[in-house]
Amino acid sequence: MAQSNFIDYVKFCSRSGAGGAGSAHFRREKFVPKGGPDGGDGGRGGHIILRGNAQLWTLLHLKYKKHVIAGNGKPGEGGKRTGADGEDIILEVPLGTVARVAETGDKLLEITEDGQEAILTPGGRGGLGNDHFKSSTNQAPRHAQPGEPGQEVWIILELKLLADVGLVGFPNAGKSTLLSAVSAARPEIADYPFTTLVPNLGVVGYRDFKSFVMADIPGIIEGAAEGKGLGLRFLRHIERNSILLFLVPADADNVAEEYQVLLKELGKYNPELLDKDRLLAVSKADMLDQELIEEMKAELPQGIPALFISSVTGKGIDSLKDLIWETLTRYDQALEDE
Repeated sequence: MAQSNFIDYVKFCSRSGAGGAGSAHFRREKFVPKGGPDGGDGGRGGHIILRGNAQLWTLLHLKYKKHVIAGNGKPGEGGKRTGADGEDIILEVPLGTVARVAETGDKLLEITEDGQEAILTPGGRGGLGNDHFKSSTNQAPRHAQPGEPGQEVWIILELKLLADVGLVGFPNAGKSTLLSAVSAARPEIADYPFTTLVPNLGVVGYRDFKSFVMADIPGIIEGAAEGKGLGLRFLRHIERNSILLFLVPADADNVAEEYQVLLKELGKYNPELLDKDRLLAVSKADMLDQELIEEMKAELPQGIPALFISSVTGKGIDSLKDLIWETLTRYDQALEDE
């Protein structure tokens, strides 16, 4: 299945190259018996580099790379010739990739733009040749620096999806059905929890050839922030979304209560998520008549724009797109004003 190809977490050993040794060489020519030191510097070791590639959307191509090793720098030579640098290794990654030290979890860098390059593991510096150590009291230094060793560290790469709208809801809330109704994405849909096991992205067409990207995040359950259910594995994908669209089915026992549980899980995982713009859609509204909808409106949570929709009949879908576009426009304007 194509879905099994979505890999958003890889771990590998990153080893940069050692720097080349400096040369302890002396100039030797026929009529220059004491030509002095002319040893060149060693070349630097190869770097391990990450490069952003907008055409990639998964870390699958790195799944089986357990060791990434850059080349060593070459030693310096006589005639003040510097050794060649070690070969760099460039790993292309999708936008939204975060690199961490596996042992400590410390964040090293983040790739967010196409073509952006960042050194993940720097190579060792090349040693200085003996030409650098000559002085008035030591005109024939016989020593040169060794090259610095390379670094070896276990790295974790995590992918956080970049999307305009993130769908947030319990399993079986209708997130996949909504994504398939408004975009060309075809996630697996069935009437049981955790149908969606990987995030899905869809481009939603809007008026006048505009569009925005919607992400269907696998269902959250109460306790997800502590790792229950699919837990922390997919909560990180929500961090990258501009706005959050909460989806609660019309047959839920209490829409406002379910919304508060979802909000609480996001806040426990990352309090900054609560600062994002939020919208609420009550899904499966085709099961409700107008009288029941009016009754439920009074019980909806306060302070959040809400709509009743049905992905099956198309009820409220256009209004939802309008609301999303207006919210995204305000979000972009706020960023420009900062």
